[in-house]
Amino acid sequence: MAGPEPTVFRPGGVSYLRIPAADPALAAAFYAAVFGWRVNADRKDPSFEDGTGHVIGHFVADLASAGPAGIRPYVFVDDVRATLERAVAEGGEVTEAPYPEGDLEVAVLRDPAGNVVGVWQRARG
Repeated sequence: MAGPEPTVFRPGGVSYLRIPAADPALAAAFYAAVFGWRVNADRKDPSFEDGTGHVIGHFVADLASAGPAGIRPYVFVDDVRATLERAVAEGGEVTEAPYPEGDLEVAVLRDPAGNVVGVWQRARG
């Protein structure tokens, strides 16, 4: 009996990413610890599934880090400040402290591989 089709199959939806990292295993551990992504690190290019199951991909060593000039994904989180604390504890760096944007709170971090990722939440209160 077949179950529901995986949620990565959504026409027009972003569903797959290749995240550059000189040390793919380290990157996989970072994203698992900071965002709770499910990772399979038992391979040269660890695979991942984001917290929603809508995005899958691999951490790869054959691409240059995106840095601040590349495409910047934003990950929705429950608590921006707690996420930044976890990121720093795992070797990341805060590049833009939390700031309000309408009814949101937004911040930006750099992962240990140099990729820049935004995080955001609904503003509290």
